[in-house]
Amino acid sequence: MKATGRLLSRYTTQLAPGRVEWIGVRPKRREAVCALESVEALEGLGLTGDHRIGKTPGSARQLTIISTEFIAQIAHFMAKECIDPALLRRNIVISGMNLNVVRHQRLQIGEAIIETTAWCHPCSRMEEVLGSGAIAAMMGHGGLCAKIVNSGRIQLGDSVTLLPV
Repeated sequence: MKATGRLLSRYTTQLAPGRVEWIGVRPKRREAVCALESVEALEGLGLTGDHRIGKTPGSARQLTIISTEFIAQIAHFMAKECIDPALLRRNIVISGMNLNVVRHQRLQIGEAIIETTAWCHPCSRMEEVLGSGAIAAMMGHGGLCAKIVNSGRIQLGDSVTLLPV
């Protein structure tokens, strides 16, 4: 495992920047996701306007991130042409970056710096909104949870850059 980690870290330094494609927050639990053009990420707390902000300061799940590439895979496995990102209930959708290789890494997204923590596994809610088979379709493609280590504004079109260790 250590050798794999060293090999992977050697190649992640060559990762091209990604781009913010969509931003969403949920004002209340189980409420519809509101799409935004920008959001303020608050260190140690979460995203302004999201129901999770400040509930568990220091939590490893202050925001969630998924890629357009993962969404395309989920749609493929669900035999759907496309999937509205709001249905997946993630906060930030990026493109152009393989999220599988940035777990436990720091990313700069716009002005904010986040640290990715755990896989964002699908919950039973996905079966409700996407239909039967959604959990299976999302396994390995649910994105990542993250904590905010430096506050800052995140806007549509912002660059997503892997920061050196």
